[in-house]
Amino acid sequence: MPAHSSSSVQKAREVLAGRLSEIRKDAGISGRELAIRCGWSESKSSRIENAKTPPSDADIRAWCRACDAGDQTPDLIAANRQSADAHVQWRRLQRSGLRHLQESTADLYRETRMFRAYVSDVIPGFLQTPRYAAALLSSIADFRGTPNDVSDAVAARIRRNAVLNNGARRFSFVLEESVLRYRVCSAETMAAQLGHLLGVMDLPNVALGIVPFAAQRTVWPMPTFTIFDDGRVHADTLDAASTLTQPSQVDLYARAYERLSQGAVRGAAARSLVADALASLD
Repeated sequence: MPAHSSSSVQKAREVLAGRLSEIRKDAGISGRELAIRCGWSESKSSRIENAKTPPSDADIRAWCRACDAGDQTPDLIAANRQSADAHVQWRRLQRSGLRHLQESTADLYRETRMFRAYVSDVIPGFLQTPRYAAALLSSIADFRGTPNDVSDAVAARIRRNAVLNNGARRFSFVLEESVLRYRVCSAETMAAQLGHLLGVMDLPNVALGIVPFAAQRTVWPMPTFTIFDDGRVHADTLDAASTLTQPSQVDLYARAYERLSQGAVRGAAARSLVADALASLD
């Protein structure tokens, strides 16, 4: 295991151990009393609490039960299972090229039944035309200095996005109006992209809302994120991609999505915003 991966694993263990320690202290019991209640040795409690030994799911259940903190069990188990590589540097993800990155999520896309995506920067990958995707991925490859396999990456993205035409899947998008205005490609390519967006809005399994510049907001614009069913969130930053699976994390993003959705316009009003953006390209 590479050194950076090993240190990430240890850091994740230390965070979990700290949470377990706080639970024990909040319960007002000693490590010895915890061990007695759990039916194991005091040294095991110490090893877990000092991040020397990773706990099993059963250990976490016993720990929380002993501390009368059963409500925290699901989050702690999810945190324990969540790979330390859930927060992965983009450079590591992309070092073998952008095509591999597109293909790495193909199974997840096929398995998910409900997608919710909030986007504040570019057209969502699901809704991109090949030429828009090529322009965007080219700029990413240039910025990050990764192998330029854009043609293959675009083909992989379009194949992955075929799930959009599966009526058994549901898609809900919330876009900031700025997404319609940012020029990440030529005016001609952007015009075709916005036209494609209008066409996608007619799909029966797609719900698309746009938050206007002038909307009265109840929450601030946020970095882009996608919720897969009710169990997983992908949240991106400039340097990393985070996969979040703890119930409290997923719930937090679901609540944010709901709040952002409340400020979005749909139907004719949304089409009007797209048409205005198209007109501005002239």
